[in-house]
Amino acid sequence: MRSAVVLISGRGSNLRALVEARTGLEVRAVLSNQPEAAGLQWAREQGLEGRALDHRAHGDRSAFDEALAAAIDGYAPDVILLAGFMRILTDAFIARFAARIVNIHPSLLPAFPGLRTHARALAAGVKVHGATVHVVTPELDSGPILIQGAVPVLAGDTEASLAERVLAVEHRIYPQAVRWLLEGRIALASDGVLQARGSGVGSDSMLSPRDP
Repeated sequence: MRSAVVLISGRGSNLRALVEARTGLEVRAVLSNQPEAAGLQWAREQGLEGRALDHRAHGDRSAFDEALAAAIDGYAPDVILLAGFMRILTDAFIARFAARIVNIHPSLLPAFPGLRTHARALAAGVKVHGATVHVVTPELDSGPILIQGAVPVLAGDTEASLAERVLAVEHRIYPQAVRWLLEGRIALASDGVLQARGSGVGSDSMLSPRDP
């Protein structure tokens, strides 16, 4: 893996973390389904191609995903990185880019897939929360895990305060997952099985946000 297209829907804070980490990844384009997304402007200011594909301009989810896939194909990336992309992708899109789509999710999967993860974590009374980088598969937020990072849930935490601490973890672990992919320490197999290579790579190290 050497190149990526990054998909965003908003401010693009994880995009910024990926770019500023200087992992060696070539970001060929940043695409957003929201033309007003602040992350697009930031990308352009960094000299990256920022392009909007408004999902509202397409008849349905399948039509939008087909247009999105065609746009991505034009950049021929090795991998597609979802960084706050607030769209559920169709099975056809995921199959087209099988084992090449990576997402960051604000919970310790398999706990709390989907939306409002921080509020749900607080309501459940969990003591530990966090974020997960995983491979995208047709089942929502259920693909193979590349790395996770955890934070304690503190007394008096609100949804906003917990989200802020988790976001800081996201900004550490997403670049780390990309480094491992670039180094070939993790390979995404077409059958959905992760292959770990090299010394120090295993289930424990892949779950540690502090792994160098």
